Amino acid sequence: MADSARMSKNSFLYPQSRYYGRFTPEHLTFNANLQEFAQNVSYISSLETGGKLSPEEAYTKIKGLWKQLKHSKKALGIGKNLSQEST
Repeated sequence: MADSARMSKNSFLYPQSRYYGRFTPEHLTFNANLQEFAQNVSYISSLETGGKLSPEEAYTKIKGLWKQLKHSKKALGIGKNLSQEST
């Protein structure tokens, strides 16, 4: 597969929106993690809707993804000092 076709396929399968928030490396990293979380939840929801996953399996997978996202937020220090971030 040509590089341009591979890039187009990846852009379709793993879309990412531009980040417009206040730039810090931590915020940018968390935004990427959040977009990946949303994409994975969408895939899991589709699999459950299509009967490929049971509701319990879908819930368990999404719960695991949520825990990863929470860990990422904590590790990056997002939301520690809300008063400092808003200034």
